[in-house]
Amino acid sequence: MAKSGKKKSKAARDDAKSGRKAGRASIPFRAGLETLMRERGISYRGLGERIGLSAGYINHMVHGNRPVPSDELIVRIAETLGVEPDTFTEYRIRRIDAELERRPELADRTYRELCR
Repeated sequence: MAKSGKKKSKAARDDAKSGRKAGRASIPFRAGLETLMRERGISYRGLGERIGLSAGYINHMVHGNRPVPSDELIVRIAETLGVEPDTFTEYRIRRIDAELERRPELADRTYRELCR
């Protein structure tokens, strides 16, 4: 049990097991998918069966022959692997991009900060 007396979530337990911590840096989708599958002992076929894709398609994603999937699919993959979707860099970038589109003042401020 966590110090607060609450049970840790599966994602938190898996993060602790693999050495990842809350607030961790994200990892690129392809390398992250391959690493997480290996750490959890899940094959292309096993992951594919759990999320409704073929083993071949999973293999193509890992090796860059298919684009990084939609956020919806990243969420399903992350749930299956026991991590948060924002473990993957591309998911974070899409979330940031969407927020910057909604908040032009934040986009301007961020741009100015980055270009100093």
